[in-house]
Amino acid sequence: MMLLSIHNLSLPIEDPVLKFLLVLVIILAAPLLLNKIKVPHLLGLIIAGAIIGPNGFNVLSRDSSIVVTGTTGLLYIMFLAGLEIDMGDFKKNKWKSLTFGIYTFTVPFVLGYLGGYYLLHFSMLTSILFASLFSSHTLIAYPLVSKLGIAKNKAVNITVGGTMITDILALLVLAVIVGMSQGDVGTEFWVKLSVSFVVFALIVLIVFPIIGRWFFKRVDDKISQYIFVLVMIYLAAMLAELAGVEAIIGAFFAGLALNRLIPHTSSLMNRVEFVGNAIFIPFFLISVGMLIDFKVFFKSWETLEVAGIMLAASIGGKYLSAVATQKTFRLTKEEGKLIFGLSSASAAATLASVMVGYNIILSETETGEPVRLLNEHVLNGSILLILISCTISSFISMASAQKIAESDNEDTVSGNSHEDENILLAINHEETVERMVNLGILIKAHSNTEDLFALNVINEDKNESSVKNAEKLLHQATDAAAAADVKLQALKRYDNDVINGVNNVIKEQKITDLIIGLEDEKGFSPSFVYNLYNGYLQNDDVNVLVYHAAQPLSTIKRYAVMIPENAHKDAGFFHALLRVWNIARNSGATMVFYAPENIIDILQKIMKKASIEAEFIIMSTWQDGEKTAAQLKDDEALIILMAKRGMKSYIPRMRLIPELLNRNLSDNNYLLIFPFSEYDKNSPEIRSVGNHGDFVEIGNVIQNIFK
Repeated sequence: MMLLSIHNLSLPIEDPVLKFLLVLVIILAAPLLLNKIKVPHLLGLIIAGAIIGPNGFNVLSRDSSIVVTGTTGLLYIMFLAGLEIDMGDFKKNKWKSLTFGIYTFTVPFVLGYLGGYYLLHFSMLTSILFASLFSSHTLIAYPLVSKLGIAKNKAVNITVGGTMITDILALLVLAVIVGMSQGDVGTEFWVKLSVSFVVFALIVLIVFPIIGRWFFKRVDDKISQYIFVLVMIYLAAMLAELAGVEAIIGAFFAGLALNRLIPHTSSLMNRVEFVGNAIFIPFFLISVGMLIDFKVFFKSWETLEVAGIMLAASIGGKYLSAVATQKTFRLTKEEGKLIFGLSSASAAATLASVMVGYNIILSETETGEPVRLLNEHVLNGSILLILISCTISSFISMASAQKIAESDNEDTVSGNSHEDENILLAINHEETVERMVNLGILIKAHSNTEDLFALNVINEDKNESSVKNAEKLLHQATDAAAAADVKLQALKRYDNDVINGVNNVIKEQKITDLIIGLEDEKGFSPSFVYNLYNGYLQNDDVNVLVYHAAQPLSTIKRYAVMIPENAHKDAGFFHALLRVWNIARNSGATMVFYAPENIIDILQKIMKKASIEAEFIIMSTWQDGEKTAAQLKDDEALIILMAKRGMKSYIPRMRLIPELLNRNLSDNNYLLIFPFSEYDKNSPEIRSVGNHGDFVEIGNVIQNIFK
């Protein structure tokens, strides 16, 4: 009784605690219940919103709290779509995205215009706006596809790029029609719209990355970094509205702007995705469901007629566009279905356009009834379109994405990419721990979460303080990895000699890559150089990576990669090259390769199979590379493929590299990679590549690893 007296349980529920609790219960229960019957939980959230909404049992009202949180979810979907685009693949597929964008805008637009003008007898102005409703689409199934690990699939990349194009076109049509309905379309209107949009795009795509890079360099607090991301999303959305386009375009552009500053494997990316998928995006889906009113379809046959034409134009147009894209670019059948599934959902831009058109009153009838640009039948039909299109999108996307994911997994297991990979971080200094963990995650080729190790060696003359320090460092490493959803195995070892302890762990855990961190102030000290050449590098079957981090990995724009002559003849060259490729793919940074002409040819052949953003410069002599390395800018980093004495690529001047780095690059990031010199723990496929020089095959290896 006390509970009843405290809370007003009349419907709709107004108590904020009960409202939020109910929504959380729905978000929690939908995946658990619907996964058992193979129904996408995205659809379940929409249906749940319809049931509890004002047009259902009126349990909750679609008030400002739902709208604000739901709007954030909508912006989040578009932001994640831009954030998770592989910019290398996007540039590679830009013409494909443009072609799909034209297809998916034009075909539904033509069908919608014909249906509106000739079947529903709308005016030309209304018919154009009516047609634009079907050209746009919302990537409502994108979180589902991303969760299956195929966000970098070509079909997904093409669809996301095309979404930007078709949504911009559809929303520009809306802006023009609104202007024409108000009678103020002229030269001034077109100039204002064009200039404002260009200024908006330049601010977001150029200024935002500069602000982001400055912020991430100076602020290490994880919470502040996440809040900064939210600020950028909403700021871009606001700038888009000021420019005369919808906020969702601003959110997408914000994702593109921050794409390189939030690596896909970083802890910040994990937090961004986690909060969005857990709270904001489900709120948006529930808020969409609250708009659905099933009763209107039993009150008017005209509403059903309008809804039928809308469904035919939208779903049919998107299907024809997907098929045309599949045929044009010779994609697989499942990739064509995935394009259709992702692009078939109408929600965000469609709803925005309908509401704008519905609120524009052109005139009044003799009885005082308003004559709207889009009537109530279109409004109600759009609700049915949202429900059915989201249902189709969820089912088709899930089915095709699962088949593509299963196919990729089969290729990985049976193909050339099943390479052993165990990465060991030899941690000893608190300030280098998180940086080394971030690098270890960045160079990983596989999603396996149990191939990363952190080791601290305690001397036999240990005391309580050294043991506590070791535990502190290992705990710090474990936390840093966990923030990126990666499991790190912490190893504590007692040994008289640190190098001996590290070498024993390398043998016991079958380590393939050893990462050693340099202290910022000391750099290469004489004792470290001695231990490196006379200790760590004595392991002939392990890549040794020496890492110096002066700034976060996410703020690096370009890497200068120096490769010595004959490096491709060394046993571990291709394994080391995979690490460089991983850095490029996971960070989005541009790789500028400085190498002899014959090695440049090899790299360009690999690029045809596994694309990254790269430039190639022929390096005539090693001294030329040293001069280039000494002139790096603040936001550039250096990677050098080194060699031990006796390897084919060894150059005596390599002994001078530590001194060069200490003198010129104390404020830059750099990474020295000493490839292994014997084949031992590496896959037969990569071994055969090293022996026979089948450079196309190594391209297949790299490509399969990144699927």
